[in-house]
Amino acid sequence: MKKHGFEFSKSLGQNFLVNPSVCPKIAEQGNARQGFGIIEIGTGIGVLTAELAKRAEKVVAIEIDDRLIPILEDTLSDFENVKIINADVLKTDLSKIIDENFKGLDVAVCANLPYYITSPVIMKLLESRLRIKSVTVMVQKEAGKRLCAEMGTRDMGAVTVAVNYFSEPKILFDVSRGSFMPSPNVDSCVVRFDIKEDTPKGVDDEKFFFKVVRGAFSQRRKTLANSVSSALTIEKSIVLRSLEQSGLAVNVRPEQLSMEELINFSNILKNISDL
Repeated sequence: MKKHGFEFSKSLGQNFLVNPSVCPKIAEQGNARQGFGIIEIGTGIGVLTAELAKRAEKVVAIEIDDRLIPILEDTLSDFENVKIINADVLKTDLSKIIDENFKGLDVAVCANLPYYITSPVIMKLLESRLRIKSVTVMVQKEAGKRLCAEMGTRDMGAVTVAVNYFSEPKILFDVSRGSFMPSPNVDSCVVRFDIKEDTPKGVDDEKFFFKVVRGAFSQRRKTLANSVSSALTIEKSIVLRSLEQSGLAVNVRPEQLSMEELINFSNILKNISDL
């Protein structure tokens, strides 16, 4: 970094993973192996990228900060199976990248993301229904707890529902704040989402279902009826009737519901409200 005159960008939330013992564990538990191509999101100076490249057949690394490109060309010069793309992952056609770079290979994603874009990136990866087997990502410890929370528990949120809808989530291991440069103010953990071949059955309108889910958890201290009525601008009487037909209590809170109950409620609400 000193050689290239690089300084950290606060606006990009840069905390580079530098602990040499952590990256091999991420690579090994993130499906970096023969027969796999890896998309890496957020390369830093290439410490994890190198470990992925040692194990996987090919790595496509997506990095938004163009100042890091010459550093990566330096640190990854020994690896012929690494391709670096200078782009914003949220504006990138990942399906095209997979088709162009990983023919005949299974595909997995590994990422060490700035905390402020963790949820948007994870949601893009899941909702795009990409041809991928897993997503392994470093996240803030509290975020990991919510992402991997069990349905029907107090820790869950809208992102928990989405993660469980598309995948089987699992916390792999914790990572201390001292493993990064500069050190963040919180500890992290590594989570993996193993993508389901089939999403839950019975959803009449997936777009509306996730609209209901986001609305349900938009005001965590409120009941499901109040949150959904307010967020979706639906008369409360209609929401209460939907709850009754769903066999749910009028004062039920969203974090008390199972996936099946949320799906059933969403279907009935859409039918009654005619949205």
